[in-house]
Amino acid sequence: MRPRTATAIAVACTLVSAALMVVALTLAYFNGDLNVVTSAFGPDLVINLGILPVGLIVAIRQRDNPIGWLLVGCSVLGAIHALSGEYAIHGLLASPELPGTDWSAWLSGWIIDLVFPAGGFMFVLLLFPSGRLLSPRWRILAWTGVVFSALLVVITIPNDYPITVAPNLRSVANPIGVSGFVSSVLGSLWVIWPAGILVLLVAGVSIVVRHRRSAGEERQQIKWFAYAVGATLAAYAVTIPFGLSNATNSAVSNAVLEVGVGVAIPLAIAIAILRYKLYGIDIVISRTLVYGSLAALITGVYVGIAVGIGTLVGSGGKPNLGLSILATAIVAVGFQPARARLQRVANRLVYGTRATPYEVLSEFSGHVAETYAAADVLPRMARVLQEGTGATTATVWLRAGDQLSPAATYPSTADGLTPVSISGSQLPEISGADSAVPVFHQGDLLGALTITKRRGESLTPIELKLLDDLAHQAGLVLKNVGLSTELLRRLDELRSSRQRLVAAQDQERRRLERNLHDGAQQHLVAIKVKLGLAEMLMDRDAGRAVATLQQLKADADDALETLRDLARGIYPPILAERGLAAALQAQATRATLPVAVEADMIPRCPQALEAAVYFCVLEALQNVQKYSGASRATVRLSVVDGTLHFEVADDGVGFDPGVARGGSGLTNMADRLDALGGRLDVRSQPGAGCRVMGSLPVAADATVVAVGAGEGVAVG
Repeated sequence: MRPRTATAIAVACTLVSAALMVVALTLAYFNGDLNVVTSAFGPDLVINLGILPVGLIVAIRQRDNPIGWLLVGCSVLGAIHALSGEYAIHGLLASPELPGTDWSAWLSGWIIDLVFPAGGFMFVLLLFPSGRLLSPRWRILAWTGVVFSALLVVITIPNDYPITVAPNLRSVANPIGVSGFVSSVLGSLWVIWPAGILVLLVAGVSIVVRHRRSAGEERQQIKWFAYAVGATLAAYAVTIPFGLSNATNSAVSNAVLEVGVGVAIPLAIAIAILRYKLYGIDIVISRTLVYGSLAALITGVYVGIAVGIGTLVGSGGKPNLGLSILATAIVAVGFQPARARLQRVANRLVYGTRATPYEVLSEFSGHVAETYAAADVLPRMARVLQEGTGATTATVWLRAGDQLSPAATYPSTADGLTPVSISGSQLPEISGADSAVPVFHQGDLLGALTITKRRGESLTPIELKLLDDLAHQAGLVLKNVGLSTELLRRLDELRSSRQRLVAAQDQERRRLERNLHDGAQQHLVAIKVKLGLAEMLMDRDAGRAVATLQQLKADADDALETLRDLARGIYPPILAERGLAAALQAQATRATLPVAVEADMIPRCPQALEAAVYFCVLEALQNVQKYSGASRATVRLSVVDGTLHFEVADDGVGFDPGVARGGSGLTNMADRLDALGGRLDVRSQPGAGCRVMGSLPVAADATVVAVGAGEGVAVG
């Protein structure tokens, strides 16, 4: 059905029903029967006031849901029932000559059977809230209701029994009544009428079964309907004892039932089908239980003291000011403790063993305000999240670089989750989680909160709202935890790097000691021996003494060169005199493969920075010559935005950084740069060579030194 057609039909039916009700009310006025509480057809009018607008709205907003059309149809039938009854009453009371009085009484006698007990109202119970039966097996009950309603109509239409439209009025003969044996048979069939009540009760059982099988949104919808029905029955049950005393109180109890059926239940249906996500039915139920119990408790205490004790002391039923003040004082003192206890009981009934959303947020806020270690805050957050949503597990995830790692899980027996790769600010799909909410702080994705529900259950709108609110509050917590974790990691790295630097310094001292012992020291010892030999030969053989002195001169030159080479390993003189580019070019000429040095206008930097870059490049070139199998290498130097960058690239065999283990050379390079606030990055893949890149912040007062024209060409 097209939307315009559905809207037109719904509006037309509503207008017809409204017009019929207006006419019925007009006739009731002339009949002197405007009291809808005691009127014979007052319930029809009261109920129509509720179901008519609800049916119209549901039929327009959800035209595929038959509940809206059922309510509109029941409203039309109820209006016809009320109008035909009031018309018959008017004809019997004021205008005996009014035509169609008997036909109006006859119509009012059977048309309501299409609504109650096994008619339209039963189908509302069977189809609520989705508009579909719970399962194909419930079709049997639906057809039973149809057959029962049709049978009631068949029994009533030709029945020859007199028709009574209102108390204290004469009966009207059925205009098409069949007398004799047929009438007797039809009259005997009225014993099946209680079966209609049974069919209606079974339809009500379907709501209970649907609630037990439902989850998430559908369960919230059913709660709204059950709340309205329960509140109506409870209010009616409270007024029944008073209604047994006299007719007026009985009319009031009936009015309570009519208002519940005509207003409360249709309103709950409208909220459940159309707007259930905007309201928390759990909160409504909890507040109703609390304040209803408080009202009953206060009334009982006041009546017990003011009336009961007053009777014992012989006040003669007259008001006693002292007892009234005593009752008021007791109620005032006990109100808050009673409310708190009743609130806990109501929360237990509504939420079970889990905490209420308000309690979860309050507890978490309290934890944020207190001082907890990072290792304690996240498990507490996971625990309150699990308790607030009733989930089987709740997990707090923390972002570290390009990975999202589980930081805390409650209960802890549910550990075993693996990190998830992440890029940008888009939360990836986390397997095994029924719901995941990102945690942001100032636009940065810091982590996520995930929960897993029991099989067959899903998050309610209230639980989703709680999860979202908790994620908003958790941003600052995860930021602080992340900073603390990063600080601890940096401290561990710093401690480890310092230990490696100390070990490297000790190793370097031993290397220098070994080189001095095996190199320069041996040359000096040999020179000393030859000096003694030359001294002996001065008197015996002057020619040999002169030759020995010439050898000593060459040995001294060798010792000096050895010391110079050793000094270059500590801090090359050319690096101190001409800068980084020139020193690297000098080393490139000694390489076993062609090495190109590409440099722009490189500023002179502090000796520590230049030495760090120099030795890192030398270490990288040494690795290229030993392991890469490359045919050439390139060294690039640049300064961009106050940062000194270097790169050593080769065209060798390459390797997989995720598989290959870094040696001591790369570790030493990383430690050198890290100690000065820099970083090292190694990129490679099999068959595509390797790139070793590093960066260091440059001092603001560094001076620019021009690099010679020979730079930027291959040498070696």
